[in-house]
Amino acid sequence: MSTSASGRGSQLQKFFSWRLHGDGKSISPGEVVMPYERLTWPRTIGIGAQHVVAMFGATFLVPLLTGFPPNTTLFFTAIGTLLFLAITAGRLPSYLGSSFALIVPIVAVSQSLGPAFALGGIIATGATLATVGVIVHFAGARWIDVVMPPIVTGTIVALIGFNLAPAAWNWVQQAPVTSVITIVAILLTTVLFKGIIGRLSILVGVLIGYAAAAIQNEVDYSAIGEAAWFGLPQFHAPQFAWSTLGLFVPVVFVLVAENVGHVKSVAAMTGQNLDDITGRALFADGLSTMIAGSGGGSGTTTYAENIGVMAATRVYSTAAYVVAALFALALSLLPKFGAIISTIPAGVLGGAATVLYGMIGMLGVRIWVQNQVDFADPVNLNTAAVAMIIAIANFTWVPAGMEFGGIALGSAAAIGVYHLMRWISKVRGTNLEAASPASAPAGTDLEWEGYASRHKGTGQQ
Repeated sequence: MSTSASGRGSQLQKFFSWRLHGDGKSISPGEVVMPYERLTWPRTIGIGAQHVVAMFGATFLVPLLTGFPPNTTLFFTAIGTLLFLAITAGRLPSYLGSSFALIVPIVAVSQSLGPAFALGGIIATGATLATVGVIVHFAGARWIDVVMPPIVTGTIVALIGFNLAPAAWNWVQQAPVTSVITIVAILLTTVLFKGIIGRLSILVGVLIGYAAAAIQNEVDYSAIGEAAWFGLPQFHAPQFAWSTLGLFVPVVFVLVAENVGHVKSVAAMTGQNLDDITGRALFADGLSTMIAGSGGGSGTTTYAENIGVMAATRVYSTAAYVVAALFALALSLLPKFGAIISTIPAGVLGGAATVLYGMIGMLGVRIWVQNQVDFADPVNLNTAAVAMIIAIANFTWVPAGMEFGGIALGSAAAIGVYHLMRWISKVRGTNLEAASPASAPAGTDLEWEGYASRHKGTGQQ
């Protein structure tokens, strides 16, 4: 057996037989519980429950915003998480929750063609992501950085969040008082509480908003009494239409960015080199999304919410995620539980969506900041400028019956504008031309080597 094959077998074995970390009760300063380790089972179960709570708010908001059955979505997140852990041989701790990037295409297609065609689009998205995963596994992840540098990745993530803004406003208008209460509760929880409560500000805000809505008689409880205590989720068959691909496929760029970012985050926190499983992570997420779409669930993605739990507990054990997936699976088999979730009124959704959609947009900005994207560079500036306006204004293009919306066109513009302008500037030798007034540098930008070389000898400081 080769060394690499032996290593893979060893990792898989560790996944199925986690080694006890120390005495299983405590973690020494500076240490972490590795993915192939665990604490005692009672402690592992407790941490798994924390992961369920961490992903709960965001995961359930997606079906509520899209109209999909909550229990069905939860069911497929559990199945997807177990599948993900198996494909990555237990080396990458992650919960696959509902992807917010798919909200816009799901809602758009559901309203125009019906939910079944939205499920077909989800499957197409998953198939594309799985294909990218196979390519990355054999060719390496370097080409992703070439095609999608930080300026492009950040722009695509940002434009998805900001494109969702009108949807949030529609809910807010239905119950503005409840929406404001929900927003204020989320914001105050974030700064008033430490630890996991502060990280669960969305969930706490939704609970407070729900209470406010109940006081104002905005909640309809009729569905709760009609729902059974135990039963399988509602499964739905997909349908396919070529016209939906323009809306769904661009979301793959976001899912790739989320997965790669998750791999890098876990690698940094555990001190492991996980580059070799990036392809498997992408493939597993794509396969999970395909399975979800085939049965009536929302697409999945690796959840940043759970990274916070790992950072707080210093427990990166995949055993905790297996427990979390089993918890979620059990909850998905309680129709009454799903009925309770479905009673969340529009005002609460509007408040939560206002914060969440804005956070998605700002995640793109954070990518720019973390990678020190230079907006004094006209190529970077114009890449973001054109793409953001196309997405926020929701430009549309309908060639041969296929509709491309703001997100699709904005994503294409980000990639196209960047690479075309960068190529032309290199050919023409204009990549060090002075920036436009709109991008006039300030502060530390004045220390940038490119700026200094442009103005050498001009007397400009």
